[in-house]
Amino acid sequence: MLYLLDVAENKISLISLLQKGGWIMYPLYALLVIAIFVFIERLLAIKKAGAIDPNFMPIIKDHLLSGNASAAKSVAKSTENPVGKMIEKGLMRIGKPLDAIEKSMENVGRLEMYSMERNLNILSLVAGIAPMFGFLGTIIGMVQLFYGIASTGEYTLNTIAGGIYTKMITSATGLIIGLIAYVGHNYLSTQIDKAANKMEVASADFLDILQETTHS
Repeated sequence: MLYLLDVAENKISLISLLQKGGWIMYPLYALLVIAIFVFIERLLAIKKAGAIDPNFMPIIKDHLLSGNASAAKSVAKSTENPVGKMIEKGLMRIGKPLDAIEKSMENVGRLEMYSMERNLNILSLVAGIAPMFGFLGTIIGMVQLFYGIASTGEYTLNTIAGGIYTKMITSATGLIIGLIAYVGHNYLSTQIDKAANKMEVASADFLDILQETTHS
């Protein structure tokens, strides 16, 4: 009973535990801040890019079928997302062969995909180097610990155990930050794939509309 009470009294807060990680924790904190900032910034940008009015393509179709291409261009130009830019490029190429129109739209689509994927590699980099920083901190700490033991000759179980658990803090922190960055990267990649699918569907619909207008 006394042992349990003693353990309870020796509980340590998370902040105090992290402070025992040493100077290597500061670059890990910086990597965490970078990962969170990039994730939020890219998430907002990708969500905006993937937000498409369900009435957009029907409006474009109605204008084209009625022969009012200028109105369709105005609608596409006022739509600030990748689909709008692709359709606008396609409308500007009306009169050219469908293959040329499709290629022009694909070029715009590639540029928009590059824009959505911008800075995404930062999350991948953080996911890779954060655990390495953590392991480096643990190795440095272990070297210091055993050097101190060799110098002083103090190698009691409490000294060794206490030193090891504090040195493992950096490894745990690095792995957690790496995991956060990895999950964030995969989530954003999934959202980009969804936006790309919407772009492909809109492009196919637009080409079908053009075929309807040429045959009508």
